[in-house]
Amino acid sequence: MSAIIAIKALSKTYASGHPALKQVDLEIQPGEIFALLGPNGAGKTTLISIVCGIVNPGGGQVLVAGHDIVRDYRASRGQIGLVPQELVNDVFETVWATVKFSRGLFGKAPNAAYLEQLLKELSLWDKRDAKIIELSGGMKRRVMIAKALAHEPNILFLDEPTAGVDVELRRDMWAMVRRLRERGVTIILTTHYIEEAEEMADRIGVIRKGELILVEDKDVLMRRLGRKELILHLKEPLTSLPASLADFKLELIESGHGLRYGFDSQHDDTGIPRLLAAISAAGLELRDLKSKESSLEEIFVNLLKEGV
Repeated sequence: MSAIIAIKALSKTYASGHPALKQVDLEIQPGEIFALLGPNGAGKTTLISIVCGIVNPGGGQVLVAGHDIVRDYRASRGQIGLVPQELVNDVFETVWATVKFSRGLFGKAPNAAYLEQLLKELSLWDKRDAKIIELSGGMKRRVMIAKALAHEPNILFLDEPTAGVDVELRRDMWAMVRRLRERGVTIILTTHYIEEAEEMADRIGVIRKGELILVEDKDVLMRRLGRKELILHLKEPLTSLPASLADFKLELIESGHGLRYGFDSQHDDTGIPRLLAAISAAGLELRDLKSKESSLEEIFVNLLKEGV
C-alpha cells in the first residue's frame, strides 16, 4: 500500500538560526490514526505546517497522495483538512456562512446536505445562524473542526485539538475521529493528552529537538518499551529491606507497607517466583499484590530523557 503522506529528508531552519526540523523521514498510511508526540518546541507544529503548505520547507520532499506539496500545491492542499491550535475565524460571519465559504474555497460544489450533517455531528446545527463572535470558546473550536471537514478531505490534521476544551467536546471530537477513520480518512494528531494517543492511535511518532527519534505501532511500542510492576502489600511495615532481598532491586513504598518490583514481561524469567519464595523465606507476610503496566505517558517521558 502506497503511503498517503511520504516525507523524505525534510528540514527547516528559521531565520533566527533555530533548526526546527532535521532530516525527518516519515510515511503515513491511508486510513490510519497517527499520533505525533513531543515537548513544546520539538517541531510538531512546524512539521504539520509544512505538510499543510503554511510554512515553506527548507529541504527535502513531501508528497501528499502522490502530489508534491511545492509543485502541486493546490492538489495536495485539497486533500487536507487542518484544525490548528489557535482559533482562527471571521467572528462576524455566521457558522453556516463560514463552513459554506470554506467548502467553496477548495473548489467543491455546494452540498447543503453534507454541511447540515457535519454541523449536526458537531452539535452546531442549532447555532448555524449565530455569528461566531456570539459563541463560547468550545463552540468556536467546533466551528474550526467543521471548517476543516467542509471540503471532505481525505487527510485530517489535528494540532492539539482538545487542549483547553470541555469534556463534552473532547468526547464528541473522538467519536467523530472514529467515524472518519471508518470512512477511510487518515488522521494525524498532536496532543498533550497522551492518554488520548494511547486510546486512539494506531502508530506513535516521537519528535525531539527537530528529530524523529521513534516511529512504531502503538501496541509494539507498549510491548517493547513498556515495563510491568508488581506491587506487594505487606501485613506488617518494614523500616528497611532484609539483606536476603537485596538482589531483587526492590523499592520500599507506602511508608514501608509495600514493595515495588519492576520486571520485563517479555522475558521468560521475570524473577517473580524466586522473589515470592525469598519473601516467604524472610518471614514476610503479604496482604495483597497487584501488577501494573507502564502507560504510554511513562514510556514517552523515558524516551525524552534517554532517546532510543
